[in-house]
Amino acid sequence: MSNPIVSPRPATVVRAAVRDRADPCTMVILGALGDLSSRKLLPAIYQLMKEHLVNEDFLVLGVGRDDAQTDDDFRAHMRQALNESDEIHGIDDELWEELCKRLHFVSADLTSADDYQKIAACLELIERKRAPEHRNRLFYLAVPPSIFEPIVRNLSKSGLAPRTRVADERPWTRVVIEKPFGRSLEDAQRLNDLVLGLFAEHQTYRIDHYLGKETVQNVLVLRFANSIFEPIWNRQWIHHVQITAAEEVGVGERGKYYEEAGVVRDMFQNHLLQLLSLTAMEPPAQMSANSVRDEKVKVLKSIRWLTPETIPDNAVRAQYTAGTIDGEHVPGYHEEKDVSPDSLVPTFAAVRLFVDNWRWNGVPFYLRSGKRMAKRESEIAVQFRSPPHMMFGQQTRESLRANTLVMRVQPNEGVALDFEVKVPGAAVALTSNIEIAPVDMEFDYAQAFGEVSAPAYETLLLDVMIGEATLFTRSDEVEAAWRVVDPLIQYWESNKPRRMPTYAAGSWGPREADELIEEDGVEWRDG
Repeated sequence: MSNPIVSPRPATVVRAAVRDRADPCTMVILGALGDLSSRKLLPAIYQLMKEHLVNEDFLVLGVGRDDAQTDDDFRAHMRQALNESDEIHGIDDELWEELCKRLHFVSADLTSADDYQKIAACLELIERKRAPEHRNRLFYLAVPPSIFEPIVRNLSKSGLAPRTRVADERPWTRVVIEKPFGRSLEDAQRLNDLVLGLFAEHQTYRIDHYLGKETVQNVLVLRFANSIFEPIWNRQWIHHVQITAAEEVGVGERGKYYEEAGVVRDMFQNHLLQLLSLTAMEPPAQMSANSVRDEKVKVLKSIRWLTPETIPDNAVRAQYTAGTIDGEHVPGYHEEKDVSPDSLVPTFAAVRLFVDNWRWNGVPFYLRSGKRMAKRESEIAVQFRSPPHMMFGQQTRESLRANTLVMRVQPNEGVALDFEVKVPGAAVALTSNIEIAPVDMEFDYAQAFGEVSAPAYETLLLDVMIGEATLFTRSDEVEAAWRVVDPLIQYWESNKPRRMPTYAAGSWGPREADELIEEDGVEWRDG
């Protein structure tokens, strides 16, 4: 029985103040003609313009390797990106014309130190009317991880991105680096040493777009602004936590990347461990970037290490085979572009983790993620313990669902809580055999507030411009997450399976993943 019965009462809806408007700045997109720029960054910039959240002196400089590209060509490229975007619904011509004036392009080889003089000259030209103290710059590395290192070196050596001493120094320079941040703990430590040798921590924004989603941010509000949850948010009342990031899509055009990364590097090291740390963290002393990140790091450091002895009993990997999704036949992983026909790279993983601290001792956290699953769904499900005694006649513990609080990250961002109620009927009420049925209490952001939540990149870009680092990962946080997954990656890469478990595209994963948690008396939440 499902009843979407909850919406906020108008009198109790407390809206935050209008989001801060950004400082005047120039956003330099390194890799401006790539897929990330087209699908995410350019639509986010348009939305920030539409909502009047960027400064009137905001500029965009796209940098790419196309020698034939001009400012007008770049503007046409952006217009096409907006036309094809799922996040833009109708383009305002007047707003577009205003945005066009702010768009510029320069061709450069980002791995060549000499070409950074071309970028510098272009910046000097387009910023000439801006006072020196307002020449703030945001450098966004929308490029493959393989060229992060030469780019950050060249940005520093060229003087385009000087190191600053304090966060409020003006003009500011900030550098945004996409995930994955390294391929292993050792690689992440080396990259951190390089980046922090060139820029201060307050200048470095390691971005994970999951943290820009409304529900992810709402985890903190749900936990710490509602006193009904905090007293029961611990091992005494919570039986287990499930964190799922399921995707309908396959690897598509990213076969070459996926063959190098696999599902653990792609989803666990960043997205899933971020969701775990927000779910399990202690209350921060204050809502500041460092206070929140301090508590997240404590959680990551408390996760019980996986070892060669424990991995076989606590982790499952698999690959998708051909199947059907929405009535359409889709290929298996081995048939995808740029994938080796004998590849043993996992496209699905399920892991059981434990957080060894006072609050969570003995509570399993089940994490899973996979490509080509039954539907696109990301959520955190907190399942509470069953009542200690059943007193309702024929009703048994097995026939009752445990109460579960579900925080939906995507799609349909929202929160749901299920609980048991008595089925109406006077005759039943006169007997000891009271009939009980589950109901769901649903909260949906779009329905409740009558608006679609801001896309993640819009939120995160604005945060970079205003210097708000709470939703970005700190260097020690990155390394703590790698310490969790590195042993698993190394074990799987050095212990190839004789037969890789498989699951049909359009399913919820392999049978082995079900068996992993069934031994604990638990089932995955499917759909």
